[in-house]
Amino acid sequence: MIKLTGKQIRFLKGLGHHLNPVVMIGKEEIGPSHIASLQEALQFHELIKVKIQEGCLLDRKEVAAIIGEKADASVVQVLGRTILLYRPSEDNKIKLP
Repeated sequence: MIKLTGKQIRFLKGLGHHLNPVVMIGKEEIGPSHIASLQEALQFHELIKVKIQEGCLLDRKEVAAIIGEKADASVVQVLGRTILLYRPSEDNKIKLP
């Protein structure tokens, strides 16, 4: 997990605004299949949105911390029931300021 500066966070929030969620977290909480999906999506996209559905019993900030740690990604933003995650890939598609 990399430490992001305020400028980098603002930049990533701007990029993530128009993204659609690629992973959904529901009643079954965070399982190995979710982590595998997160790893794959982050490798391909670098910046992804995760949606927490109504049935999830965990707190949204708790979910963000868990998936950020397990996917080795930086939590850029938790807004409502949506989490924005960033992890640079080997290709470095997103050039941070």
